[in-house]
Amino acid sequence: MKKLNLLFFILYSLTSLAQKDSLSLGNKYAEDQVYFMISYNHLFNQPAMAKGSGFSYGLSAGFMKDQILNKQGNISMAVGFGYNFDLLNHGLTITQDNNDIIFSADNSGIINELLVHNLEFPFELRWRGSDAQTYKFWRVYAGVKASYNLSNNFKFSDQYNSFSYRNVSSYNTWQYGLTLSAGYDVFTAHIYYGLNPILKNTSLDTVNISSKIMRIGLIFYLL
Repeated sequence: MKKLNLLFFILYSLTSLAQKDSLSLGNKYAEDQVYFMISYNHLFNQPAMAKGSGFSYGLSAGFMKDQILNKQGNISMAVGFGYNFDLLNHGLTITQDNNDIIFSADNSGIINELLVHNLEFPFELRWRGSDAQTYKFWRVYAGVKASYNLSNNFKFSDQYNSFSYRNVSSYNTWQYGLTLSAGYDVFTAHIYYGLNPILKNTSLDTVNISSKIMRIGLIFYLL
């Protein structure tokens, strides 16, 4: 917890200094930004028999390029590139039978995790209440985000067995979602709502696995 508090303090200090410097350049400015995000992750549209077995979280970092759309400089669009890591406790376990991956529900595991590494490509339409003299302001950014999966690793272990399956072909390589960021000054709340399932062509007994990701957290922007 001390390390997390220290990280928040450093991000706060760097962000405040960066905003003060950038907003002294004139009324028309762009908020090119490095961003960092920490989130609580939740799987929704899960089959009823599959329940998460623990806390899930995500970390993201990247860069956004800002393009002004009006004279006041408070409306813009931005495109970006970044990296995302997710740890998901999903309530599923998998086995392999003649190169076929079979999913089943098992909520008894000590470890029942999916570790995911992605490249992410956000696009946002932005409104902010700032000008050349104001560095503490409200912001609302809405957009979409595409993610390309670099690797996935399903891990399961209990007191008897331990399994790990890497780069399962059933995992959706491309995923898409809606994003919304809103906040004041340094602290900005962020939500991601997945539009397509994390798995494709999979079922649990006779029920399709349509699990999607929701991320709720804080995003920090460094100008």
